Amino acid sequence: MPPALTSLSHGAGCGCKLSAADLRPIVADLPRPTDPRVLVAADTADDAGVVQLTDDLAIVQTADFFTPIVDDPYAFGRIAATNALSDVYAMGGRPVSALNLVAFPLETLGPEILREILRGGADAVAAAGASIVGGHSIDDPEPKYGLAVTGVVDPRSVLTNAGGRDGDALVLSKPLGAGAVATALKRGLADAALVERAIAVMCELNADASERARAAGASALTDVTGFGLLGHVHELAEASGLAAEIDAAAVPAIDGVLALLADERALAGGSRRNRADAETFATFADAVAEPRRRLVCDAMTSGGLLAAVAPERTGEAGGHVVGRLRAGTPGAIAVL
Repeated sequence: MPPALTSLSHGAGCGCKLSAADLRPIVADLPRPTDPRVLVAADTADDAGVVQLTDDLAIVQTADFFTPIVDDPYAFGRIAATNALSDVYAMGGRPVSALNLVAFPLETLGPEILREILRGGADAVAAAGASIVGGHSIDDPEPKYGLAVTGVVDPRSVLTNAGGRDGDALVLSKPLGAGAVATALKRGLADAALVERAIAVMCELNADASERARAAGASALTDVTGFGLLGHVHELAEASGLAAEIDAAAVPAIDGVLALLADERALAGGSRRNRADAETFATFADAVAEPRRRLVCDAMTSGGLLAAVAPERTGEAGGHVVGRLRAGTPGAIAVL
């Protein structure tokens, strides 16, 4: 019998990402595109690149892949694909096509498991109304799967992480905690029902959340994944030239996650790195309990969209109001 998928991964899902703190100095001096057709590049750590083709058409490009976050291969494929598609939705775009990105130990796990991973990815892409048109694979003792996705958007309707306005509410469309659930699974601390709840959250496409954000007149949009809520709020606020406040008690958690985070047994390595990074730009009020501090740093996989919208329009955006943008040191966050 082949080993469990998560037993072959050093991390889980987006928790295996290189930390934001490590990446910043590495990419800081890399050349930036000068082509005027490039509307969004890496300058503001946005979710995807955007290149204008005509007056009313731009392409959105992204790539995302990671190690197994669950043991079920079909669910792993679906989660990884949903996560990659999310970057297009976070730009206000619509996915059109995708390429499979596969690293896999075929001799160890066998073809049927890979077939199920690819089937899960294909079903997620089909649900998004897009098509898988090819891909690339390598032999690797640690399995990895994801997609390179191309989407389309009207250049005049691109939503970035840099347009937030002073006073905007921050609205989050999905609960957090997948990083904790994945770690608990690897350590035998998660029951089947908790894992299924986390899978359901991670398999939910952000298509509706993107549409709601646009309908609510969102000024900025991003998704919440491996850098945790605080990491992605930091990027959005800094790119927008603003500070932020987060209401820790208002941040939604997958049912059962706060109990997991009562101690450090289910704390993902990526979440620990996120917490260390957050301490350079965030402050916590004394009243914020430790499980809540861990939750806002959770290395989420296939998380929801975070939209900055006018306070009076939060009902149109749906989701949970978790904070607001305000004047202050760009990127600074107060967790209250």
